Amino acid sequence: MAKGKSEMGLVQVYTGNGKGKTTAALGLAVRATGKGYKVYMIQFMKGKINYGELKTAKKIPGFTIKQMGRPDFVDRKNPDPKDVELAQKSLKLARKIMGSGKYDMLILDELNCAVDWGLVPLSDALALIKSRPPGLEVVVTGRYARPEMIELADLVTEMKEIKHPYQKGVGARKGIEL
Repeated sequence: MAKGKSEMGLVQVYTGNGKGKTTAALGLAVRATGKGYKVYMIQFMKGKINYGELKTAKKIPGFTIKQMGRPDFVDRKNPDPKDVELAQKSLKLARKIMGSGKYDMLILDELNCAVDWGLVPLSDALALIKSRPPGLEVVVTGRYARPEMIELADLVTEMKEIKHPYQKGVGARKGIEL
């Protein structure tokens, strides 16, 4: 852990239907590592997709990203048992990271979606965050943040979609969404 981390230890939530939740968390990770903090990001429901941040994280000392999902999209109404299993493994990893004492920031990317889609019980997500050690900043991203998650957080930002290229049929673009 970095020296002088007394400023760390809050809970941040980035939610809403607009673009930029994971990007905001990545910005925090870059800022934190630039000041000597160590950051671990667990990507719930994302796996084997070659997002640009994966390459970048390898170049930033003290920044680790671990994808914990399948490469397929999760069926919100009927999740595959494998998706539930991987989400549970993600929680287990988060507990391990919290207990290691090696990190100053833990980003739980798409945890809100994992809760909303029934992959992670809300009670487990809240218990995890409440169990964080002093000085560990926890960042939770994803649409559908539950009121209990919002209440627990120290900072909540809602991204609101006003206009998006998807509405014109533009797909995910390399270097922007991928």
